[in-house]
Amino acid sequence: MPKRRDILAIVLIVLPWTLLITVWHQSAIAPLLAIRKDDGVEGKREAGGQAQDSKEYCASDKDIVEVVRTEYVYTRPPPWSDVLPTIHIITPTYSRPVQKAELTRLANTFLHIPNLHWILVEDSQRRTPLVTRLLRETGLNYTHLNVETPRNYKLRGDTRDPRIPRGTMQRNLALRWLRETFNANSSQAGIVYFADDDNTYSLELFEEMRSTRKVSVWPVAFVGGLRYESPKVNAAGKVYGWKTVFDPHRPFAIDMAGFAINLRLILFKPQAYFKLRGVKGGYQESSLLRELVTLNDLEPKAANCTKV
Repeated sequence: MPKRRDILAIVLIVLPWTLLITVWHQSAIAPLLAIRKDDGVEGKREAGGQAQDSKEYCASDKDIVEVVRTEYVYTRPPPWSDVLPTIHIITPTYSRPVQKAELTRLANTFLHIPNLHWILVEDSQRRTPLVTRLLRETGLNYTHLNVETPRNYKLRGDTRDPRIPRGTMQRNLALRWLRETFNANSSQAGIVYFADDDNTYSLELFEEMRSTRKVSVWPVAFVGGLRYESPKVNAAGKVYGWKTVFDPHRPFAIDMAGFAINLRLILFKPQAYFKLRGVKGGYQESSLLRELVTLNDLEPKAANCTKV
C-alpha cells in the first residue's frame, strides 16, 4: 500500500499538468465556439424568422468539429526604393561544416534591409551547389562570384601565411566587379560594406551607413581582445585616434566590420584594393582605406561612436 507521502507527491505532479491541459483546451475551443455562435446568429437573421430552418441549422452544428489552419507567410525583402542608396554587401566565404548555418543567419538579417545587393564570393575553383541553392532560395538580390586563393598563399607548412589574410582575393574580386559593372559618372547612389559570414549585424547599422559621403566608421564589439574597439572622436565630431589594444598606431586601426565606403569613391579611385602581399596582420583595412581617405575624412556614426 502506497505511503501517504508518495500519494501526495503524485498529486502534486499530476495536478499542474491537468490544469494546464484544461486551460489549453478551453483557450483553443472557445474561439471556435464564438465563431460558430456568430454564424448561427447570422443564419437566424437570414432565415427571416423561419423557425424550422433555424432549428435544423442548430441541430446539424452540434457534432461539428472545426479545424483552424494557420499559414505562415514568408516575407521576401522589402520593396525596392528609387530613393534609398543601394547597399552592396561584400562577403567572402569558404567551405566548412558551419558555412551553411553562417550564411543562413546572415541572409535572415539581410532580408530585413531594403535596397540590399549581396555580393558573395567563394574561395573555390567553382561556385558550389550549396551556396548557389542557398542564394537562390533567399530571394535576395545577389551576385555570386568565385576565386580560389592559390595554395602557396594559403599555407606554409602546417601554418597559414600570416601575410595573406583569408578573404583578401575574394574582396578584391568584388571590388573589381563593382568597377566593371558601374560607371564612375553614373548617378547610381550606393554604399559598399564588407560583412564577413561569421559576424552578427544590427539592422540600425545599415540605415546609418546609407548617408555615407566618403567613409563612415563606428565601434565593433568583441574584437581585438576587448569588449569593443572604437574610433576616438573629439568634441568637433572628428576622428583623432583609436581605442584598441592591438597596434593602435596603425593608420586605420579598425576592424573590417567597422567602416563603409561610398560607391562613387570606389569607382573614382580604381587603384584602391586590399594589398595581397607585404602587409602585416591587422593592416589589411589600412591598405585599402589609405588609398581612399585621410583620418580627417572619416565620418563617425552611431552617435559619434558612443553606441555599440
